[in-house]
Amino acid sequence: MNTHASRGSIAILGTGLAGMGHAGGATEQEIIARASCLAIERSGLAKSDIDGIITSSLTSPWWVMRMAEYLGIRPRFSDSTMFGGSAFIADLKIAQMAIDAGECENVLICYGATPRSAPSSSRINQMRAELDPQPYEHPYKAFNPVSSYALAAARHMYEYGTTRRQLAEVAVAARKWAQLNPDAFSKKPLGVDDVLNARMISDPFTALDCCLVTDGAGAIVVTSARRAKALHARPIYVLGSGFAHWHRQISCMEDLTVTPAVESGRKAFAQAGLQPRDIDVVELYDAFTINPILFLEDLGFCAKGEGGAFVENGGIAPGGRLAVNTNGGGLSCVHPGMYGIFALIEAVRQLRGEAGARQLKRHSTAVVHGNGGTLSSQSTAVLGTTETL
Repeated sequence: MNTHASRGSIAILGTGLAGMGHAGGATEQEIIARASCLAIERSGLAKSDIDGIITSSLTSPWWVMRMAEYLGIRPRFSDSTMFGGSAFIADLKIAQMAIDAGECENVLICYGATPRSAPSSSRINQMRAELDPQPYEHPYKAFNPVSSYALAAARHMYEYGTTRRQLAEVAVAARKWAQLNPDAFSKKPLGVDDVLNARMISDPFTALDCCLVTDGAGAIVVTSARRAKALHARPIYVLGSGFAHWHRQISCMEDLTVTPAVESGRKAFAQAGLQPRDIDVVELYDAFTINPILFLEDLGFCAKGEGGAFVENGGIAPGGRLAVNTNGGGLSCVHPGMYGIFALIEAVRQLRGEAGARQLKRHSTAVVHGNGGTLSSQSTAVLGTTETL
């Protein structure tokens, strides 16, 4: 077992979800506040005990100040580093460094958005183009982000023989898990042919290869391992974490089939002293059906080029060889612009044995992996129960 000094030095206490699917007219701040209050209460803490806050937004550079103000928190430590959808898993490393350095004791990590009930995607996309110009792509007006991920999928199909049916298997597996999850947005039965015959969006992706657009908010509270033992009956420890980014624009990606997850995963597993074969449940950022295939390869669950074969025939569905995205993922459960916080919360639920009908029998270790931009930023965390320390 690895004896890395920061292995298991922090733990996740309470978690909270709010506004899942459709927020019913509530604002982003309101549903984040609801999720945050649930997470704090379930941590055995009062709001006054929260002295660190980490959050970010797709639309506001001042979000951490807005949320701290809204919640009535005056933090000793705050951070709003924006990595895209990988942010909230990467935030575990930031929280760990702050807690280990004595900057704070109890950190709230939270996110939420309402793109389904308050849609403004065209305006937001125009704003992003102005604030985050991508000079090699914007002149061509690519349908991003979907076309960038479609490009990676097409390359993987060309390079390794991955098939459209294998991509569709990812969506089908997610839907089967979602059918076991009362919080999931999409539960209608789904087959491979349904995915293949859906409306084409960006070749090779149809609409059902693409993530949902929903509302939703999630929050977790993180503290030191020492404090966690006194506060919660079942703290979940961060055994290892890693982060990496190699490009911003997909056109600057050196190899469309290899993501920075290779590096983030290596860091996380090394700190945890574990290997992929030691992991019971895997929660991956599945914005598109190619994502889990790429990440399963890059994180070491299968060899490069074998991801398609790994997921086919129900390989990652309930009862398959590896439990992946047990809440239904971004494809069938929830995806309000960024998904990472929801993957974390699902992993915690599984490790605590709180996942209801989708609960796994073996649930001591989990890998959670986040993705931001166009395969641009990757964050990986290895979580474990008390027995794994």
